[in-house]
Amino acid sequence: MEKRVTFSRWSIGILFAVPQLILIFTFFYWPAGQAVYWSLTLQQPWGGGNIWVGLDNFRSILSNADYWNSITASLTFAGISTGLAMVIALVLATLTDRQLAGSRLYRVVLIWPYGIAAPALAMAFRFILAPEAGFMAVVNQVWPGFWDPGLDGTDAMASIIVAFSWKYVGYNFIFFLAALQAIPRSLIEAAAMDGSGVIRRFWDIQFPLITPTIFFLLVINITESFQDSFGIVDIMTSGGPANATNLMVYKIYSDGFRGLDYSGAAAQSIILMLLIIVLTIFQFRFIERRVHYR
Repeated sequence: MEKRVTFSRWSIGILFAVPQLILIFTFFYWPAGQAVYWSLTLQQPWGGGNIWVGLDNFRSILSNADYWNSITASLTFAGISTGLAMVIALVLATLTDRQLAGSRLYRVVLIWPYGIAAPALAMAFRFILAPEAGFMAVVNQVWPGFWDPGLDGTDAMASIIVAFSWKYVGYNFIFFLAALQAIPRSLIEAAAMDGSGVIRRFWDIQFPLITPTIFFLLVINITESFQDSFGIVDIMTSGGPANATNLMVYKIYSDGFRGLDYSGAAAQSIILMLLIIVLTIFQFRFIERRVHYR
């Protein structure tokens, strides 16, 4: 029989819940409420009150071509970085699950990148991918002008995608490896005895059984690509060149703290939040139906 912990008085349970409720209110509901209020007003840069403007901030943002370019850049970044991080992590987890030589070492080392703070990670990749030094400098010596993220927007986007993906490969690897190891070995062995090759066993047995993990990581990676990319963009490209990497989360910062457009930045944060909600609902509505739950 399952044992459950119960409290003799309901007030004790409330006392345990109060600290968590205070944290949620302080760091989520209150800031979100303030952002909604600021998005509907015109905040003075140096204080001195505000003016109610309704939806004018949203109309101004959505009529700005630069903002639509930011949305396009964010969706491009989210799609490519999520796919890259998940595919690489799945391949590495599959190889590690097969107990290849050195798999125990890989299991430990591949987790480390996720523990690195985004600004520190971005600083490292800024030097690694610099056109005048490091690995890409060697490539530029062979093909002059091949790589220059300071001038080429495509190169700049590629550089932040590589940095972000490298960080989340470790995170995805942990979950993929756990999902693969949860599959009964008897299924794999039975398929091998029937003559199925490694690739066939993966697609017919392992892949369908880890689809819940794939779906979970898809939601997390897409969400984090919109939120956790600020530090990487700020250090590596600062939104340039020519706003090629001016993602939505970075544009909120640049417009709010550099341009002192607090109301516009608040409206942008609301749009970003709604976009993430819509993408999450879409994934649960249309992608989850392909998930095979055991």
